[in-house]
Amino acid sequence: MSLTEQQHRQLGRELYDALRGGETLTPFSDRFESIEIEDAYRISEQMLALRLELDGEKVVGKKIGVTSAAVQEMLGVFQPDFGFLTDAMEVTNRDSVTIAGNLIAPRAEAEIAFLLKQDLQGPGVTEADVLEATECIMPCFEIVDSRIRDWKIRIQDTVADNASCGVYVIGEERLNPRQLNLPELEVKVFKNGNHISSGKGSAVQGNPLTAVAWLANTLGEFGIPFNAGEVILSGSLVPLEPVVAGDRMHMELVGLGSASIDFA
Repeated sequence: MSLTEQQHRQLGRELYDALRGGETLTPFSDRFESIEIEDAYRISEQMLALRLELDGEKVVGKKIGVTSAAVQEMLGVFQPDFGFLTDAMEVTNRDSVTIAGNLIAPRAEAEIAFLLKQDLQGPGVTEADVLEATECIMPCFEIVDSRIRDWKIRIQDTVADNASCGVYVIGEERLNPRQLNLPELEVKVFKNGNHISSGKGSAVQGNPLTAVAWLANTLGEFGIPFNAGEVILSGSLVPLEPVVAGDRMHMELVGLGSASIDFA
């Protein structure tokens, strides 16, 4: 690591204040040229700790992001990021979220979410381990949001910013992954009733199981396990779609389920 523990605390506080104040920050990678991914993760820990301590939030899962070529090209970030989900981030399916006061520059992405029935901890987690530990998969929208100004992010910035997580929505369907060909699952995304994109499970590292195993092993290097009962978001299958108040986003996991969210 190139930054001090005091700097980790300071930058984590800046991100927390930006989150609560609806403000954005100059990219950390511009302010500290030598910042490393481990520094970024330690900053994200400090931000998360404030959410847990000051707001009473609870960790309910983890997420991997920037997994598909489409998203990497869009953001100019060419390796996955990783972060935590809290109970305050979940929005009920078909409900509405008010952007003002809650989000800054939201973008919607359609994903496959995993619900775990067993603990997992890397290193050494395989796709078979992930499949065995999974209770079910579910259609999901993640609404990513950046506290970094104008989404001018490098990998260190998005990892520090809890993988640019905003809120997420999960559909009601609970699907057995052992009965499905996950790389071939297709998602279709609609904005205000218009079809805007499609993608397959293979968009995330070739297989959502591969993405979840990568996340388990990466967090395992920091001593962080997956816990039974947690939700794991496996990464977007489609390009990110900016949203504003008045938009409605709907995704279909073709033939299997759906999730929707309105923005006010």
